[in-house]
Amino acid sequence: MLTSIGKFLKKLRIDRGEILKDMAEKLDVTVSFLSAVENGKKHMPGTWNEKICNLYNLNQMQRQEFTTAIAETEDAILMNLVNASLDKRELAVSFARRFDNIDDAQVEEIRKILLRGDNK
Repeated sequence: MLTSIGKFLKKLRIDRGEILKDMAEKLDVTVSFLSAVENGKKHMPGTWNEKICNLYNLNQMQRQEFTTAIAETEDAILMNLVNASLDKRELAVSFARRFDNIDDAQVEEIRKILLRGDNK
């Protein structure tokens, strides 16, 4: 079954005139792995988000579409905190603990804060 991420990746490939092999080479994976991601049989590696945005020079609208596709498909997020400051680690843990209790108004406030960071 084609996932939201799969649909996004396939459309991106087709719009750029690429076949699975082309995108797989750019992402340094096998064609079968990329196909499995597109078809929902494998999860998209977390590193692909930034990598695809950079490789394909996605504009702000495309980045938002990609982020939405990821959100619709993923059921868990793994964060690498190895090089994060103590303040950032505490923020991540605090956010994770309170995540289930965040209401719609707070979601919108947080989204606005994050979008301001994208405009810098």
